[in-house]
Amino acid sequence: MWYLCVFFHRYLDYRKPEVESLAQLFGAFKDNQNDVVLPQLQWKLPLHHHPDSPFHLVNLPSEEIARNIANRSILVKGMYELWGEGGTYEELKESILSYPDERKLPYLDSNSTFRITVDTFGKVISLQEQKELIQGFTYIPFKGKVNLRNPDHNFWLIEVDNCEGNNGLPPVVQKTMFFGREVGGSDRKLIPTYELKSRNYLGPTAMDAEIAFLMANQALATPGKLVYDPFVGTGSILVAAAHFGAMTMGADIDIRVVRDGRGPDRNVWSNFKQYGLEMPVGLLRADNNLPPWRPGLKEVFDAIICDPPYGVRAGGRKSGGRKLLKGAVEPYIVPDDKRTDHIPSTAPYSLVECVHDLLDLAAKMLVMGGRLVFFYPILREEDSPHNHFPEHPCFKLISSSEQILSSRYCRVLLTMVKISPYTEEIHLAARLQHLEFKENHVKWLEEGNLHSAVFSPADAQLKEAGDYKSKDSKLKYRGKYV
Repeated sequence: MWYLCVFFHRYLDYRKPEVESLAQLFGAFKDNQNDVVLPQLQWKLPLHHHPDSPFHLVNLPSEEIARNIANRSILVKGMYELWGEGGTYEELKESILSYPDERKLPYLDSNSTFRITVDTFGKVISLQEQKELIQGFTYIPFKGKVNLRNPDHNFWLIEVDNCEGNNGLPPVVQKTMFFGREVGGSDRKLIPTYELKSRNYLGPTAMDAEIAFLMANQALATPGKLVYDPFVGTGSILVAAAHFGAMTMGADIDIRVVRDGRGPDRNVWSNFKQYGLEMPVGLLRADNNLPPWRPGLKEVFDAIICDPPYGVRAGGRKSGGRKLLKGAVEPYIVPDDKRTDHIPSTAPYSLVECVHDLLDLAAKMLVMGGRLVFFYPILREEDSPHNHFPEHPCFKLISSSEQILSSRYCRVLLTMVKISPYTEEIHLAARLQHLEFKENHVKWLEEGNLHSAVFSPADAQLKEAGDYKSKDSKLKYRGKYV
């Protein structure tokens, strides 16, 4: 059945992938449950609407699945059984009256309560206008009582304006009115509850709460699943996964982050305690370049979610130290009396190497059908080879959601699913892919270059003139160009 899916007007590239992931989580593709890579949902746009419009029609197998998706989603404002739509209120009336009575009558019963809510997009209407619009639905034979606080059925009238101030979107050809019964809706109280400014323990690269929940949804975090973050930092991503009931585990190369934090009540563990969440199974001091797992250990995690260090806000580090890696000094043994407070030497860890190690780790340690969800930086240059995403024979890329962070730089949330087991042949093929990837990306991804490219002016003349502000006449909204 087709449902009207109304999104919040933000993180535009993230919206459909999140719904697709939640649809799989709640069994929308149960007829294909043996397939590792599942088909996509059917989507339709309302007439004359821009592809980035918050209004979409989605085909889902049941109302229960639509409700579950809407209730868990971060970016779905509401999911509605659409009773009618039109360009005028006369057209809307005709559409509602023509909707099958057997679909409407169960929700108009005298033993039920109801409420009609008026919402708009691209305009604001007064309370008096809302009241008059609600009173205009006398042609719908409501028999139940009105309950504004906790009704059995909530109906929505949504009006989309056709003016040029349509939140940055191109205006629709004419006004559009939707009327439907709410099936489910997002609980946006979740975001202020977990927002970073109220977090007990934070670091300079702590993941925004809303993005962390989106990543957890992409990874299908649920009770009984084990989620791992190899760059755990202050644990923001694992907090989101734990909120959805998943068991969590993390690692970081800096032992001071995972062990000490900023004191006994300000560390990774205290963040979980703050929200009453299940504590992580374990937090390790571990190097992604030299993983601590015993040889032969495979298929442990259901999902790996992370934000790798790619040298823009923070650079990656690996074990060894510069002199040790170059062979200038011999490997050392830490004396027993200094082991407690010893901090091992580290060296720079380029993103090329980091991404290869991450994909190799995920290929070994994820279960079949498990998901790898991570951010990857790109420069906004059409011809740049850097805009090609890393690949691995074990994985299929199922979504890439872009978030623009500056005029020259954005990051993409990549979601990959494991489609084949890890073998020696896979290992060799992945190594060849990595070498090709490194050759094409060495300009941007080696140590220091990505940071320089992001923060240097795009135009050399502007640099000489000392004017680092770029002017862009293109209309944009929420950081996305129309």
